[in-house]
Amino acid sequence: MGEQYSNLASVYDALNVGCDYDKLAMLIDATIKKYEKTKTSLVLDLACGTGKLTFLLRLLGYDMTGVDSSEAMLSLARDYAENHDISDVLFLCQDMRSFELYGTVDACVSTLDSINYLTKLKDVESCFKLVHNYLIPDGVFIFDVNTPYRFNEVYGTRDYVLENESALLAWQNDYNKKTKLCKFYLSIFEENKNGTYSRFDEVQTEKCYERKQIEALLKKCGFELLCVYGDTNMKAPEDTDEKWYFVSRCKK
Repeated sequence: MGEQYSNLASVYDALNVGCDYDKLAMLIDATIKKYEKTKTSLVLDLACGTGKLTFLLRLLGYDMTGVDSSEAMLSLARDYAENHDISDVLFLCQDMRSFELYGTVDACVSTLDSINYLTKLKDVESCFKLVHNYLIPDGVFIFDVNTPYRFNEVYGTRDYVLENESALLAWQNDYNKKTKLCKFYLSIFEENKNGTYSRFDEVQTEKCYERKQIEALLKKCGFELLCVYGDTNMKAPEDTDEKWYFVSRCKK
């Protein structure tokens, strides 16, 4: 999975302007405080990417561990930590289907549709089982997935262009309604110091899951579903939501 972000890593944060990390961090903080049975300290950010959310949760007082399979993304996270004199966040380069921690955590979060990058149901099950294994009893697991509405109506076979002052991303989608797989064909143009541009091409794949599939897997892996949000404002899900935010509790 990590190779999917090898070229995109350097421009990921700059072009990912659609994500309000501050609002996402506040959602996670409020949800943890609402459902925690004991004080939450240790939090795992699974598929943490460049660590933007990880660092925000640290500022909110959590002891953070970030796991991601992309060494390129983690390199940026570690550079940020070093440049900002942050030494208390642990980053591990591991696959979310087979990660290992040094001990248990009080809560786990996985955002920005990382679960959708697990393109087989058995891989999602492997991930959920590991999260269950490393969570304390009654620990909270919060994650989001892209909804079928997003795959059908936003991705589909549509093309997009994202750009800022120094980079451009041409993004072509190819969603197969039969396999539920969506291919993202990405061409990244990044400006060099001399004014020329370098081009990198990358292909990513996501899987569309139905809500009932996710809920059934959570139950199978030992979680109690607490609620599902339709956005970061904690509203009830609607048919036109592009993301679902699942909140569950680890039962042991």
